[in-house]
Amino acid sequence: MKKRFTLEIADPCSENFDKMIPNTGGSFCNSCMKNVIDLSKKTNSEVAKFIAENKDKNICARLKTTQLNEKFEYNETSKMNTLKYAAVAASVLLASNLTAQEKEPVKTEVSPKPYGYKVGKAAYRQKVNEEVSITIKGKLLEAKTGKPFDRKEYSNLMLAVNASSNPVTVNPKTGEFAIETKVLKNSKSLMITVSGNDYYLSKEISFSIKSVKNNVLMQNIIVSQDELTRIYIAGGLGINYTER
Repeated sequence: MKKRFTLEIADPCSENFDKMIPNTGGSFCNSCMKNVIDLSKKTNSEVAKFIAENKDKNICARLKTTQLNEKFEYNETSKMNTLKYAAVAASVLLASNLTAQEKEPVKTEVSPKPYGYKVGKAAYRQKVNEEVSITIKGKLLEAKTGKPFDRKEYSNLMLAVNASSNPVTVNPKTGEFAIETKVLKNSKSLMITVSGNDYYLSKEISFSIKSVKNNVLMQNIIVSQDELTRIYIAGGLGINYTER
């Protein structure tokens, strides 16, 4: 049986997630001595799987406000009384190995005029998409004001570029940053992630390898404050089930 559910914040919490102790499952809160699971960066399918596997537990989690409007779904097997994750259907292309068939030699006529033929093993060159390491320098600026984000409201902002880079702290006064990352030479975009305390944003920005000089890319990152998603900590996650 398929079951749907939505999430709600049953018991809001004001603790600072960034000051908690990180671990493999999320971060440990010293105030309530519980582990807070970070669901804010998980996909809908990952959240559904986690909830299905932990439905009988008291879950303390960190959520994006947009996730409170999402509907999640999983499969419940009545015989085994266990939950199985409802996987998103994916198209799978199966390739079969074909056995080479022998062909009879083709009879050809000899042309009276000589032609320049070359016989040998055919070869091709595969264009390799080379990966290079670069340093991106610039400022993180708010789109409407053209200035750094307010230090009080948007404190501890951090920036990451692509999956290959570690997050760096953005200068709270100037918005300046310098981050090392790896990019493909023919890449047309970069995936940036901005996070800090209760805010989170992931988006693509345009990129051209021609703009890189001496392995350095000078690039300001312009973000509207409306693009930043507010993140809450739910001290006791509420789950509303709806059978389907």
